[in-house]
Amino acid sequence: MARFEFSSEDVVDVSAQGGGTDALYQLGLMYCVGRDVEVNLIEAHKWFNLAAMRGNDDAKACRLEISREMTKKEIAAAQKSAREWLRYH
Repeated sequence: MARFEFSSEDVVDVSAQGGGTDALYQLGLMYCVGRDVEVNLIEAHKWFNLAAMRGNDDAKACRLEISREMTKKEIAAAQKSAREWLRYH
């Protein structure tokens, strides 16, 4: 499987332009592990969710994994944030 390396600036730029699946997945990873940002599982879940909706199987697995560490309230916040992002992109 091919892996893509993005800098955080590249990922944010792509995301701001509507987001490709790989960029959305990379944003999830960035927030999940704290690469160039503070660890934020709500943001990670949001980006994994958006990538998963576009067919990224790795994002589906990561979303499931981190959801086990999140409260229902946190998951609901992530889902709401994903819906808001979709409304504007």
